[in-house]
Amino acid sequence: MDIKELQNIIQENGVVGAGGAGFPTYMKLTDKANTILMNCAECEPLLKLHRQLLEKHAYEIMKTFHMVQKTVGASEAIIGIKKSYVQTVNALKQHIEEFPGMRIHLLDEVYPMGDEVVLIYEATGRVVRPGGLPIEQGVAVFNVETLYNIYQAVEKKEPVTAKYVSVVAEVNHPVTVKVPLGCTMDDVVAQAGGITVKDPVYFIGGPMMGRIGKGSDPVTKTTNAILVLPKDHLIVQKKMRTSAIDLKRAASICCQCNTCTDLCPRNNLGHPIDPARFMRAASNQDFRDVNPYINASFCSSCGVCEMYACPQSLAPRTLLADMKGGLRKAGIRPPQGVQPVPVKESREYRKVPEERLMARLGLTKYDKDAPMDETLVDIPKVKILLSQHIGAPAQAIVKVGDQVTRGQMIASPAQGLSVGIHATISGKVTEVTDRWIVVAKN
Repeated sequence: MDIKELQNIIQENGVVGAGGAGFPTYMKLTDKANTILMNCAECEPLLKLHRQLLEKHAYEIMKTFHMVQKTVGASEAIIGIKKSYVQTVNALKQHIEEFPGMRIHLLDEVYPMGDEVVLIYEATGRVVRPGGLPIEQGVAVFNVETLYNIYQAVEKKEPVTAKYVSVVAEVNHPVTVKVPLGCTMDDVVAQAGGITVKDPVYFIGGPMMGRIGKGSDPVTKTTNAILVLPKDHLIVQKKMRTSAIDLKRAASICCQCNTCTDLCPRNNLGHPIDPARFMRAASNQDFRDVNPYINASFCSSCGVCEMYACPQSLAPRTLLADMKGGLRKAGIRPPQGVQPVPVKESREYRKVPEERLMARLGLTKYDKDAPMDETLVDIPKVKILLSQHIGAPAQAIVKVGDQVTRGQMIASPAQGLSVGIHATISGKVTEVTDRWIVVAKN
């Protein structure tokens, strides 16, 4: 099929990036891509979802990846996967010869290998410029689950109605489950055989870039994992600190060691983000040079500086994120046309080993199997958000009292960057707002 036809199928069926921010996938399809890249680097510690899905559905996902390659006319399709995922790699090798122009690129067990800018450099040697998009380097990156959702949409005519989510840490039976979009975090955690601590905290996403969530929060198209942690865990305590206190701590105890910058993955790729200079300027309220502040726009928020590098347990990532938000609110756009300096030779010796990262974060004891169960969990009521993606929220096309069936479109793509939203269970529409639609079984 041609690009436009595939774009329409993907947009109508609500396919977005399932591994990150939820960028609508149809916009990544362009004939400017000479290389397409499958991301199976499982960026965060403890997450196992993507390698599990790729192992179980290797042929279907590879077939879809090859179809995307042919559709956009890319000369090369690369599967980026960590060499430690031995079973998944073996599953890929069984079929790789069936797909000409496709190869497997084995990756080291380091963080943040799943950051697409890092992954692109590792797999192709190309550096995406600061603030730039991968397509500028002729590359389009697709997550494993995103490709599986494209397979479902093209081959089975099924829209995105469910999400695979890993439940790990303080639970009796760590597991990866398939749940309807719009069910609650409590619904998901209930599938893991009970919680093993008092006063549990739900950490939504990975331990490095995740957030503290509530049990009533709905699952969206970008929900990958729930870490159930004790309230006094290091990660939870770091996340609960306030920026005002973080800034005062930086002013009083930052020892100017520069380790946050030395280990910054983007800085090592030649981007101008410099956490050490930023911390020095911000903690001293020094505005003689505004570049350390403006360059905060180029921070990927991977958390290496804050969660691993800093010997004083300071919070560069959090303060940089605050600065980015402040710049956005003030209408200050990131500098345009900034080119990276050459990749640092020392980069190879400044990668963060994932095993050591887990030990430092107190997560090693949670690194257990979380077997995948592909039986769709039965949920009586869902709250389906209309904005589960970057771009304009979908627009509701149902009203209270309507009967809907699973897979039926209930919100159509808005003008501009947007995708459709579908009923994730069959039942009656009980609430419609400009932010969500609630469906309950009859």
